[in-house]
Amino acid sequence: MRVFLIFACLMGTLFAGEKIAVIDVKGMTCPLCTVAVKRSLKKTPGVLKAKVKLNTKKATVRFRDDLNTSRLLEAIKKAGYEGKILSVTPANSAEVPQQ
Repeated sequence: MRVFLIFACLMGTLFAGEKIAVIDVKGMTCPLCTVAVKRSLKKTPGVLKAKVKLNTKKATVRFRDDLNTSRLLEAIKKAGYEGKILSVTPANSAEVPQQ
């Protein structure tokens, strides 16, 4: 039990200041679309990780909480697509958003 509590505290510290956004991405029609969106998101300062799925047409982005979500939408627009924020949660939240 003690080890679990220490682990939980460490995980909270590791992800402090990070958020996860789930974004609906309009206009993706092929695997290359997902590559373009992911590449654009990952180039955005403050983005730590990005996953884009064609079948759900959603992006899941882990980012520093000092980054405004409008920057994520700008990155998607720069890649040629439209994005809409569906949810934003703290990265240390017990529930990780599903795509």
